[in-house]
Amino acid sequence: MPLPPIPVTGFRTIRAKIVSRRFLFIIGGVIIIGLVIIYLVGYSKIFSAESKWSISDSVGTTTKKKLPPPIPPLDKVAYDLKLYKIANATSSAPIMATSSASTTHTLWPVKTAYPNGGAILPFNRIVAYYGNFLSKGMGVLGEYPAEEMLAKLKVEVNNWQVADPDTPVIPAIHYIAVTAQESAGTAGLYRLRMPDDQIKHALDLAREVNGIVFLDVQVGLGNLKKEVEALEPYLKLSQVHLAIDPEFSMKTGDRPGTVIGTVDALDINTVAEYLAQLVRDNNLPPKILIVHRFTLPMITNYEQIVPLPEVQIVIDMDGWGSPAKKFGTYNSVIYPEPVQFTGFKLFYKNDLRPPSERILTPAEILKLKPQPVYIQYQ
Repeated sequence: MPLPPIPVTGFRTIRAKIVSRRFLFIIGGVIIIGLVIIYLVGYSKIFSAESKWSISDSVGTTTKKKLPPPIPPLDKVAYDLKLYKIANATSSAPIMATSSASTTHTLWPVKTAYPNGGAILPFNRIVAYYGNFLSKGMGVLGEYPAEEMLAKLKVEVNNWQVADPDTPVIPAIHYIAVTAQESAGTAGLYRLRMPDDQIKHALDLAREVNGIVFLDVQVGLGNLKKEVEALEPYLKLSQVHLAIDPEFSMKTGDRPGTVIGTVDALDINTVAEYLAQLVRDNNLPPKILIVHRFTLPMITNYEQIVPLPEVQIVIDMDGWGSPAKKFGTYNSVIYPEPVQFTGFKLFYKNDLRPPSERILTPAEILKLKPQPVYIQYQ
């Protein structure tokens, strides 16, 4: 059956709708083109602005963030006063920190170059948990699940804050990033470098407690500077610092664990200068370099060690045993050979081996001369 004819008015209506739609299409196209032009112009400005930003401080991720504000200059008066206080000095006036020679025979506080602005020490005390996530026997970091471990760390941080309310306490994750090994390994160096995911885990844990990170190097038969350089992507981060363990620096060629190793002032200065260059190149606040020690031969030529404005050096008393034994080691090994700052290590298990019956308290350790500014729990 043929369709009925469309009235003339119907054609006009359809034509009007088509014309209207074409008009709307043209107008819409103009609007879209205008929006695209505005977007492109705006994006170019944003891009040019972003080009002035820096990469984030997360390793392996490139995101845009504004450059950090300028680091404020060091308050030298406050620095000297705090240095004098932690020395537990008995004289009536503080001895100013300076790189020049001194006519006094006072060992502490040590007279070194002033640090750059933003220095953590001596304005704060660091309380660190030590170990390796892959080993329950190397310290508390690997012994407990992350949440339980961090809860324990917070308790210790609070204990130290209560013991010394005038000194803010910063929590730290002290992770052994290069571990000494009983076997030579494919490189024949008796050391094993930890994978990136383990180091990043240390950074993540520290972030959870608003803390900092120390990457510890047990060099074995390897080259200390090369092992440190391998950690450069992390050491460029402002919250990451370094530690070296002379016990496992086997200059004699012996297998780690068979004899106690050693480092020389030259080794420490080489690493410190490397860190200092990273600080200068990346506009960072001063780094902290921890050097473990529990015997005199573990560090040779200590008087030649040079703390730098960019690097603060802590000699950490690393021995375990009874309170009397630990105090003895501190007073005979750490006190008589001053470098800059001191640390003190506490062992949850080894410090309780008979005849010892208890672990030293913060109040007891704060009576030492000088007071340790770095406290480590293993």
